[in-house]
Amino acid sequence: MTTLHGPIDGAFDAATVNDLEPADLVLPDRVAGRMYTDPGIFEQEMSRIFERTWVWVAHESELPKAGSFKTTTVGRQPVIVARDRKGNINTMLNRCRHRGASVCEQRTGHANGFTCPYHAWSYGLDGKLRGLPYPDGYEGVMDKSGVALQRLRTESYGGMVFATFADEDELEPLEDFLGDVKLWIDRFMKQGGGYPIKVLGTHQFRFKGNWKIQLENTTDGYHFPIVHRSWMASVDAETAEMMSFMTDPAATTHDLGNGHSVMEMVPEHSDLDVDDGTEPLQERFADLVEALGAQGLDSGSVRRLVRAMHGTGFNLNLFPNVSMSISFLRVLRPISADETVIEHVALGPDGPPEIVDPVNRERLRIHEHFQGPFGFGTPDDAEGWDRVQRGAAAAPEMPIMVNRGLGREEPSPEGWPTSHVTDETGMRAAYGMWKRMMSDD
Repeated sequence: MTTLHGPIDGAFDAATVNDLEPADLVLPDRVAGRMYTDPGIFEQEMSRIFERTWVWVAHESELPKAGSFKTTTVGRQPVIVARDRKGNINTMLNRCRHRGASVCEQRTGHANGFTCPYHAWSYGLDGKLRGLPYPDGYEGVMDKSGVALQRLRTESYGGMVFATFADEDELEPLEDFLGDVKLWIDRFMKQGGGYPIKVLGTHQFRFKGNWKIQLENTTDGYHFPIVHRSWMASVDAETAEMMSFMTDPAATTHDLGNGHSVMEMVPEHSDLDVDDGTEPLQERFADLVEALGAQGLDSGSVRRLVRAMHGTGFNLNLFPNVSMSISFLRVLRPISADETVIEHVALGPDGPPEIVDPVNRERLRIHEHFQGPFGFGTPDDAEGWDRVQRGAAAAPEMPIMVNRGLGREEPSPEGWPTSHVTDETGMRAAYGMWKRMMSDD
């Protein structure tokens, strides 16, 4: 049995907590509330974490053809993610090399390149400088090849695109960073019911709290029946029963390494290819079953699509900024120590419209019911996150506890530290990586 660091009411030394180095604010069973409130720590997080590791920037379906682009951030730095004419995906700093103006203000779109509105320096989809007005003034003083848009290393796995400012000698390849997460990404992408996954739409909101509060939430099964009572009361009995995992011994959370973790709430849906055919399809989807059958789909294909309507049975947390949460992506963008932007990305199968359109309409209604701005789930979550931030400002020496299940955490057959779905294994995984990256050595 694991020994806790100290009594549950133990605190950091009130006289020295503000003098501790960031890495010393993480202990095996608790973290300091100062980690949520200190602007200096936030600044170090942006440089030591968000600019030194792989950060999720796009799903490949958002960049379907040459010229497709989206703008986003890596940490707080604005970037453009674009597919060039060779089919390569490039991530580039959204900053003209001349006088620093942004070269693209659209959130998404299609372009032949990017032109600065200030002095009309123009760049290709790969970031190379293509032209500039009145070039005679630069003869002998500038080489065009040396002033391309700054490019970030960009790699993808399973349709998920990541970028980093770190060089190859500073950070391992993406697939090595993901490690055992790759198995779970593969499983998550099976919710297309035999079709690829595509982005259906996105929406954003802000909450007045630190980004790590939301990072914790994705693998926090302990809060679900408490915070989401109204959602549980609003759904059909079959859905409520499916999400009643609090006392299920098979519902577990795994530490996957490098700060990543997965929370299996509905283990029988963790791998949607595993189906013995005995689980009845929910009655609420009877009309959809009939409509798909009318399009000529065989019963097995219909079952595969409908059984995946709620997504997978798990939340996968990828350190530091994205979670693959049951059926959607949740992306966090830190603004300051006490403000964070959250983007929810709805997903669905990409196939013949007569097949996938009715499926995706239903999936969007499910998404809106929980994640939407007027939904029964996310607004309640956001209220909790706000309250954590307000409370953390009090008594900075008083710790934030992450010790639930520490005494019953055991290795899985795969070697993953594992405990019950209500335990805080995922939070300890994230803070272990945070401590490692924030350490001076």
